[in-house]
Amino acid sequence: MIFREWEQRLGRRFARVATNAVVARPGLWRAFRGPIRGQFDRLASRWNSIRSEEAFAPLRQAVDALPAPPARVLDLGTGTGLAAFTLARRFPEAEVVGVDVAPRMIDEAQRNTPPELAARVRFEQADAAQLPYEDDSFELVSLVNMIPFFDELERVAAPGGHVVFSFSSGPETPIWVPPERLRAELRSRGFADFAEFQADGGTALLARKGSPG
Repeated sequence: MIFREWEQRLGRRFARVATNAVVARPGLWRAFRGPIRGQFDRLASRWNSIRSEEAFAPLRQAVDALPAPPARVLDLGTGTGLAAFTLARRFPEAEVVGVDVAPRMIDEAQRNTPPELAARVRFEQADAAQLPYEDDSFELVSLVNMIPFFDELERVAAPGGHVVFSFSSGPETPIWVPPERLRAELRSRGFADFAEFQADGGTALLARKGSPG
């Protein structure tokens, strides 16, 4: 038990260091990708037992503010798919794609997909820094406790679509980016209409990608 707690504290500390480094210098992701993938692969089998419904309260509050339901949703850093399932239930007509760099997380997500969602939700292993999707593919891109790669977010989000960043424990979340940094990075890429949310100790930021012209 003591070793497990020590391992968790070390993992949280490493996640914060990796987040700060990669947001400041995205090229450093090449050095952090392998260790991060290994860390989450080791957590995959027990991930659901350490997540709670409250972790997604900020995400639910943010997407409830969308002006229209999205047709296609991309959930980055999907883990075992819990956020993807939340979004699929919130938008019953949407196609939802969950992506994670850790293959064991994707295995768990596929194994745990509820039968009633299987026709609309799929999971793929991919690197959020270089996504295998066409430009302007998704009306909503969500990131829950996920390191953002802003150039790729701009590329895959559809004009007029939205991105939502959710952090389940606010500033205490190991993977955390301050809202002012999110706003600055997004504003420089043509995003606007920012809105912030708080729920159950967590936070979220919603932003809209500008339309051409």
